[in-house]
Amino acid sequence: MKRRGSGILLHISSLYSPYGIGDLGPSAYRFVDFLSGAQQSYWQVLPLNPTSPEYDNSPYLSTSAFAFNTNLISPDCMVRDGFLKKTDVTGIPHFPCGTVDYHAVIQFKERIFSLAYDRFKEKTSLPEYDEFCRNNARWLEDYSLFSSLDRHFKSSSWNDWPQQIQHRVPSALDELRRSLKTKIEREKFLQYIFFTQWQALRKYAGKKGIRLIGDLPIYVNYHSADVWTHPVLFQLDETLRPSVVAGVPPDYFSKTGQLWKNPLYRWEEHEKEDFSWWTKRIEHNLHLFDSTRIDHFRGFVAYWEVVAGEPNAIHGRWVPAPGEKLLTVMKKRFVDLPLIAEDLGIITPDVTDLIDRFHLPGMRVLLFAFTDNPSISPHAPHNLKRNCVLYTGTHDNDTTRGWFESDATPEEKQRLFSYMGREIPAEQLPAEFIRLAMMSVADTVIIPLQDILGLGSTSRMNRPGTDAGNWRWQMEKDQTGPSMSKNLAEITQIFGRAL
Repeated sequence: MKRRGSGILLHISSLYSPYGIGDLGPSAYRFVDFLSGAQQSYWQVLPLNPTSPEYDNSPYLSTSAFAFNTNLISPDCMVRDGFLKKTDVTGIPHFPCGTVDYHAVIQFKERIFSLAYDRFKEKTSLPEYDEFCRNNARWLEDYSLFSSLDRHFKSSSWNDWPQQIQHRVPSALDELRRSLKTKIEREKFLQYIFFTQWQALRKYAGKKGIRLIGDLPIYVNYHSADVWTHPVLFQLDETLRPSVVAGVPPDYFSKTGQLWKNPLYRWEEHEKEDFSWWTKRIEHNLHLFDSTRIDHFRGFVAYWEVVAGEPNAIHGRWVPAPGEKLLTVMKKRFVDLPLIAEDLGIITPDVTDLIDRFHLPGMRVLLFAFTDNPSISPHAPHNLKRNCVLYTGTHDNDTTRGWFESDATPEEKQRLFSYMGREIPAEQLPAEFIRLAMMSVADTVIIPLQDILGLGSTSRMNRPGTDAGNWRWQMEKDQTGPSMSKNLAEITQIFGRAL
């Protein structure tokens, strides 16, 4: 990411699909074609890990830091590969337009996944599947067991499972492995299907010159295979519950801070293992993406610690973390460290120093340039440095048009107009922001598709601090087209960002 380029932020779930949620099928390939035709270099997605209705289907609250979200598997590709028949995917339920109904999607896909697994069991051998299981055994075995136990016990937390299972007593686990063998093997099969579909899409994108950017949440969910299998790596009490949890203090997004409730790392234990869990996690992501954004990067320098049970994140404290030691190990393991540091929020000089020391690009957000005096804002185009990734907005922001119409104060609008040299109507603002970003010195510009489409607040992806109604926005059929591709290609070429 050392040369000028640009790309689009769009999660897989937001692609159009007749099956109720975006997937790795035909629409994903058409979107790659759109990116290529528009002279873009990057496609950035949100985390691909499993999601759960209990956590509003957030990709940042997953049951695994390694496994894949099988809801994003393409039925069409399963038909193509012989795991389904065309008749298996007829009679599709009536899914809503422009939004994901997760309940309906999960019901539908569970049905066709069962059919596909039954057909898979009829095959005498599948060497590619065996190879996948061998290469990913370090996380696949634990996750498949965890997922099967989760369905078996139907509890909201692994801490509610029988004591012997909580503490992973080998004899008790072996007994359940035998009784849940079919469920475990079914999960491994679905993980294999996602992996093969993703790798095929990635290969296609590479041929078109499109590089994929992933997203790695710094923390993992308590109810996850990772915490269950590695409790010593997390700050848990004698009952195996988190003693302290993660969050951030009050900021732009929330006056009471954000209480994420993820268990915090026991960093001294990670150091004892030479950060092997983190090494495997980064390596896993770099097998999937060309580069990866580290969400909440500042947590590598110091993290906001809140006592478990607090109602919000106000009463927390900053605790130092061994980010320099971790990145030094990573740098030795991976000669090129293609990471993007999400350095938004309360950023202190020690965070900036660490990012600069390892030559990582940080993030800037154009919407933030006008929340205060733009002459000194680090997000304003004239104050940017080349080694950064400039976004018009992120998945946590309102869309550019939505911000202007709903959130922007009169003072912010006036600052914007003064900066632009004229007043701009709401419907024209996304295009003006895109132009402003493209002409900046930032090496990389990433634009949410909602801004390219000029959409308002109803198309927002996430509202930080809320735990319901997020992650649902979905493109409508044929919402992008040749004229949009042509216009985006022209501005990309004008400002030297073309492929």
